[in-house]
Amino acid sequence: MACKIKKCLNGSLNIAMLGHKSIPSREGGIEIVVEELAVRMVGQGHTVTCYNRQEHRANRIVFAGKELKEYRGIRLRSVFTIKRKGLAAMSSSFFAAVRTAFGKYDIVHFHAEGPCAMLWLPKLLGKRCVATIHGIDWAREKWRNSFGSRYIHFGEKIAAKYADEIIVLSTGMQEYFKKTYGRETQFISNGVNYPVIRREDFIKKKWGLEKDEFILFLGRLVPEKGLRYLIKAFKDVETDKKLVIAGGTSDTDDFMTELIELADNDERIIFTGFVQGQVLDELYSNAYIYTLPSDLEGMPMSLLEAMSYGNCCIVSSITECTEVVEDKAEVFKKGNVKDLKEKMQMLCDDGELVRRYKNGASDFICKKYNWNEVVKQTIELYRR
Repeated sequence: MACKIKKCLNGSLNIAMLGHKSIPSREGGIEIVVEELAVRMVGQGHTVTCYNRQEHRANRIVFAGKELKEYRGIRLRSVFTIKRKGLAAMSSSFFAAVRTAFGKYDIVHFHAEGPCAMLWLPKLLGKRCVATIHGIDWAREKWRNSFGSRYIHFGEKIAAKYADEIIVLSTGMQEYFKKTYGRETQFISNGVNYPVIRREDFIKKKWGLEKDEFILFLGRLVPEKGLRYLIKAFKDVETDKKLVIAGGTSDTDDFMTELIELADNDERIIFTGFVQGQVLDELYSNAYIYTLPSDLEGMPMSLLEAMSYGNCCIVSSITECTEVVEDKAEVFKKGNVKDLKEKMQMLCDDGELVRRYKNGASDFICKKYNWNEVVKQTIELYRR
């Protein structure tokens, strides 16, 4: 036992991560966070195993059906997954938790609330368990009044009761856990990298998009992202600029249909679907404005990324966004279509104000949210 304690305090750690869909993948913020943490931890000499959903579609697309066993030094393991709406996350996290419980791990790191429903099992078998709460997932519209919402809420309660440490991404989340469960949590932010800036090439050929001639939303197409407000507000903005809505659905195909109907054949509104790689870089690099009108967030990776590319941003007034941007972006009242429309109109009419926001945005965000510092704090938490 003394040797094991000494190893945890000084030596390399054997770490398992679960709760994401798949890495390598950019499908959501959790996938980005898990990959960025794992790659850097491996670089420091730790062993990291990530449990992916079995035959997840992003990996099939990128790797032509070949199942990777290792990626940038990270060990990849796939777990049985029931490929049905509402069951994929639950089944994959269940089997991943079983695997980690019987594996030789020093740390089992759960990401998101739903997977934490199984945190008790590796904890029962002596594993040190850490949970990162990326957002209050049970409150999302797609789970409203459903078994999924109750299950995810149950996972939150299990994390609050049994996790050795809980990581949260905002002071608001800290206050929530303290008030609701009397539980102390650790605030460790996400990070961001300096990006590669690209000229418009593919996006010009595919959608006719010119630099500074479009407003960009990039993220999952789910109700809590505020896309209804965005489309309604944009349709009343007097501008020749386009609105690009980039991202895939997340068990929300009906919502996608609603958005298309709401756009009502406005030729200025473009839906690109899921994007990554060069296309994603080109969209971030050439946007006039990036907007995130969300009702609910954890710490929005897309906002950090947008600012890292030097974008002028408009965000909703939720704490999770305003804590990120401080005074370096325009803020509108959450859910207020009129206010959002007025902010977009103002920026479309005032190119000089947009340039002022763009200048310094990249340095501001990349210095404030540094992945190496995030990893340092996380490893210190593991060893505590």
